[in-house]
Amino acid sequence: MSARMVLLGPPGAGKGTQAARIAEWLAIPAISTGDIFRANVAGATPLGVEAKTYMDKGEYVPDSVTNAMVKDRIAQGDAAVGFLLDGYPRTAAQAHALDKMLSESGLALDVVLAITADAEAVVKRLLKRATEQNRADDTEPVIRHRLEVYTEQTKPLAAIYEAKGLLVRVDGMGDIDEVTERIMKALADAGVRA
Repeated sequence: MSARMVLLGPPGAGKGTQAARIAEWLAIPAISTGDIFRANVAGATPLGVEAKTYMDKGEYVPDSVTNAMVKDRIAQGDAAVGFLLDGYPRTAAQAHALDKMLSESGLALDVVLAITADAEAVVKRLLKRATEQNRADDTEPVIRHRLEVYTEQTKPLAAIYEAKGLLVRVDGMGDIDEVTERIMKALADAGVRA
């Protein structure tokens, strides 16, 4: 079965780990916005060159560039049977742009999976990871700010997708395998099966 899905969740909720497992289970590519940016910048594509001008100044890459990169990526052959988007859309405007991209091809999202996590547990998890991986920039104030930004940007997205009947929430706390099992069951209950 094909599946076109979006993965939402706060930093530290285990999205990267779960995205890889879901993608393998469904035999679809896990597409992270960060990977798309890096590939376009490394390949010096016109969009990558444009994005780099913003990134070099520490500025937010505009939606027009981000949307174009995502549109290009989901049009590639490996995404024809489906995809899992991680890190996109981040805003309501990007969600509308994604809907438009898909509808132009006669497609639509099948499901939006939101991995939920307790904020205090996520802060502890990210501080531990920062220590283990020597991420000096991952301080508690920075982590808390990232969580606030995520909450501000994602609440409207969750509401949009919930209104469309696409949102599936799964508790992301606990053992990695337990979380994966909860996700697989929730996806199957939503009609998404391998």
